[in-house]
Amino acid sequence: MAPGMSAAPVNRNGVEFEAKITPIVIISCIMAATGGLMFGYDVGVSGGVTAMDDFLKKFFPVVYRQTKNAGGINSNYCKYDNQGLQLFTSSLYLAGLTSTFFASYTTRTLGRRLTMLIAGVFFILGVILNAGAQNLAMLIVGRILLGCGVGFANQAVPLFLSEIAPTRIRGALNILFQLNVTIGILFANLVNYGTAKIKGGYGWRISLGLAGIPALMLTIGSILVTDTPNSLIERGHLEQGKIVLKKIRGTENVEPEFLELVEASRISQEIKHPFRNLLKRRNRPQLIIAISLQIFQQFTGINAIMFYAPVLFSTLGFKNDASLYSAVITGAVNVLSTIVSIYSVDKVGRRALLLEAGVQMFFSQAVVAIVLGLKVTDHSDNLGKGFGILVVVMVCTFVSAFAWSWGPLGWLIPSETFPLETRSAGQSITVCVNLLFTFVIAQAFLSMLCHLKYGIFAFFSAWVLVMSLFVLFLLPETKNIPIEEMTERVWKRHWLWKRFMDDDNEYHNGTHEGGKNVYDPSSRL
Repeated sequence: MAPGMSAAPVNRNGVEFEAKITPIVIISCIMAATGGLMFGYDVGVSGGVTAMDDFLKKFFPVVYRQTKNAGGINSNYCKYDNQGLQLFTSSLYLAGLTSTFFASYTTRTLGRRLTMLIAGVFFILGVILNAGAQNLAMLIVGRILLGCGVGFANQAVPLFLSEIAPTRIRGALNILFQLNVTIGILFANLVNYGTAKIKGGYGWRISLGLAGIPALMLTIGSILVTDTPNSLIERGHLEQGKIVLKKIRGTENVEPEFLELVEASRISQEIKHPFRNLLKRRNRPQLIIAISLQIFQQFTGINAIMFYAPVLFSTLGFKNDASLYSAVITGAVNVLSTIVSIYSVDKVGRRALLLEAGVQMFFSQAVVAIVLGLKVTDHSDNLGKGFGILVVVMVCTFVSAFAWSWGPLGWLIPSETFPLETRSAGQSITVCVNLLFTFVIAQAFLSMLCHLKYGIFAFFSAWVLVMSLFVLFLLPETKNIPIEEMTERVWKRHWLWKRFMDDDNEYHNGTHEGGKNVYDPSSRL
């Protein structure tokens, strides 16, 4: 749908909300989504530089000797098993985990736009330290600053996108964040492929330094965009919120939606302790689903592949150039498949994409486990051309399924299910859990590869089966449902989650139909 075309009116409690897909919405969302570009580049670049000899010789000489079969490590699966090397990758996510708590406060009190700006500043500082690193301490501190940027960006960007987008295309615009993540990974893989060929030992510095491009894009974009009407109203700027609402909706007729946002804000202001409120009975379905999606997203095994794709392919017997080339292929598949998700998420729905992808990911990982079990041993890495191509194809099959399902939807579904009064806190918990388990996988993967060998793919495929069953039985469809109507149209109609929903009259008025005060909040905790 082209900018300026009207989106189908949304009926909320019998009121027609007029909204157009305006250029300001598209431009704002693209600028905001550059936070994903930065996140993706950081994910992709670390795996590439850790496969470069010059980088390993400077910071991880023990690993370098192991890769050259000079460190007493004979197993192909254990050449890169080093806690320091894993800390280089995982420190970013540990820092993001910590900073997301501060990001929740700034998102609520300073707004989504300023929180994105803070993320951009952290990114720039981290890039400077990483590119100029003279020792391991500078390298790790730089990664920690980048992690702080990730925590702030992942907190603010999905909220910004969900709140500024018209309901009919909310899914597609929100996935712009994940699309930028995949583009960032692909960009990093292409850069690594080029810098690995540079003589003189500084190619890795260029790889790490080029992260400054998306960092500057996010910083400048955050200065140029306006904050969301939800955030402005939440912070008491009612008139400014209405002006922005008119701009992004492309119409003067915004009074019904404006009044609903004001009412939602009024209710949210009554919540003095949003994190404590998250634990209340009526908020448990959203919280359980948000946490589960983040854990499951990491246990698909995607980050293990994306972090260490060059290392993984090197372990499987691909030579250095071939391993980086294979990582570029998976990165390209990641981008193209995310575009598929943008096109289909608001048409076929969230559940259908997740369930189809579950079958595809399970099959591809099972095939990889079987091939590696048969062809790669501790002391032989000769896959052969045919089986090598099969492994790359199966990895691409897995990546494509993830990219149109668990990748974008793991962020989209939590961002659109929490009500306004707990949205910032809910997003903070979502980011926190995501980064915690990303850290766990990043820190453990190379050791798991060493000990489980080809069984690591069987391990992740078993998790894919579990998460697919979770989606089948416990995840409701949220396609084209306005955020403010999730309770009535989603949670109260689900076979299990409806048991957790308070009656609106009881909650808001403290009365039942007979007029007697029967509501006891403590009875619902």
